[in-house]
Amino acid sequence: MTLAIGTDRAETRHELAGTAYDLLVIGGGILGTSVTWMAAQAGLRVAMVDAGDFAGATSSASSKLVHGGLRYLQTGNVRLVAENHRERRALAADIAPHLVKPLTFVVPIYKGGPHGAAKLGAGVFLYSALSVFGDGMGRVITPQQAMARVPALRSEGLRAAAVYGDHQMNDSRVAVMTVRAAVDAGAVVLNHAEVVGLRKTSGTVTGAELRDRLDGTEFGVSARLVLNATGPWVDHLRRMEDPSAAPSIRLSKGAHLVLRRQEPWKAALTTPIDKYRVSFAIPWEDHLLLGTTDEAYEGDPAAVRATEADIAQILDEAGHSVRDSQLRREDITYAFAGLRVLPGGPGQVAAAKRETVVTSGSGGMLSVAGGKWTTYRHIGRHVLATLARLPGQPLGDDLADILPAVPLPGLASPDAVAMRLWTDRDPGTRMDPLVARHLATHYGSIAFDLSRLIREDPALGERIHPDGPDIWAQAVYARDREWAATVDDVVRRRTTLTVRGLDTPDVRARIEKLLGQAV
Repeated sequence: MTLAIGTDRAETRHELAGTAYDLLVIGGGILGTSVTWMAAQAGLRVAMVDAGDFAGATSSASSKLVHGGLRYLQTGNVRLVAENHRERRALAADIAPHLVKPLTFVVPIYKGGPHGAAKLGAGVFLYSALSVFGDGMGRVITPQQAMARVPALRSEGLRAAAVYGDHQMNDSRVAVMTVRAAVDAGAVVLNHAEVVGLRKTSGTVTGAELRDRLDGTEFGVSARLVLNATGPWVDHLRRMEDPSAAPSIRLSKGAHLVLRRQEPWKAALTTPIDKYRVSFAIPWEDHLLLGTTDEAYEGDPAAVRATEADIAQILDEAGHSVRDSQLRREDITYAFAGLRVLPGGPGQVAAAKRETVVTSGSGGMLSVAGGKWTTYRHIGRHVLATLARLPGQPLGDDLADILPAVPLPGLASPDAVAMRLWTDRDPGTRMDPLVARHLATHYGSIAFDLSRLIREDPALGERIHPDGPDIWAQAVYARDREWAATVDDVVRRRTTLTVRGLDTPDVRARIEKLLGQAV
């Protein structure tokens, strides 16, 4: 049987323990959700588990960009940029236009900076050409034109600026929608379920033993093939398969800050710091997102966080191009960090290739690490094709060829959804324009499901915190339809309360009480 969205954890555990799956995916981040979605579309019996929440670690700690990768042109990787552009435009046009929106980027060119106007002008022109000029033509503009787009831009020493187009998103919402798409296609999923051991048959990995972190229940899952997509923990799971397994990856920490925005921004800033690194200043969720750092990390992945040194570095680097009045510490609402999973090898992590690593262990478990949001569908197809080619794993030779461009749930025009919510004839469900816009750009047409909840209980239309657009219907929907089981699941990844600095003790206590009312 296929379990519907909203099925309780006990039923899901029973289903997982009683079914023989074609594929068990361990890890519910970028890679795990994509492969699960693709495998379910291909007709496989697939299950996905995660020790924490879906996208609960690095996959919700990104720079929130869906981009071609302008800096990859620096290393001459034109093919990668073209591939990124194809996926970026597919996401924005066909897969998730309700979740992915266009954004203009300005690259300021200062006296003494690492790149000159001629080089950057040629770079952004080539960048836009590789996207077939779908976002306009990359070009060089005057300092006055740059400051008209970003009034917060520093003018001292500003020689010119380059401008180009990319896209942005809320990574947590894209992750939840992808999990939902996988379940709609037949997958069975469970978060907060930790792998405590691997099942083996004649030396071959054939499943996993798990423990529900919420109530301690232990259960097992059997599968013909197990995929290790645990990101920073990929080598930990590989050592469960083979204690002598050598390290396959290294980690790089990327930290970000979210600040209250002092004035509107019409564009984002990409400021070159050195030959390889840039600093982003991006208008996002009515705030300003700054980052990122790029340094080797060797600690516990679960303990990664933005340190005081990270905060100082990010503010200092942002200050290369952003006026001090926009970078006040008292305006920081949230600081977070994630870990990039990079191929093992020598050299600095900032110069390491951002590529997907696929390895097969002694017990037949396939491990995959790396990747990014822009190309997550492409990586999912690639991993699925790899699975099909494995000897002794009859998953189908044509799996990679039968995956059409299926949109994520909620596909709709955000403008149309917002207008309909705002102009609803029923006064009881007519929304404030800001709330309507918020729901439309985070749920698409699924926002109408939230509207129906409000019709049944008008109190659910109230804002969770008066200073933000999130409403109580979102918390109920997260609990009942989006696998939110903890307060952090709701405030960090199903709503924008944490990034806005609005997850106060009172708010958290009320959400905890709401979660306890689940039926």
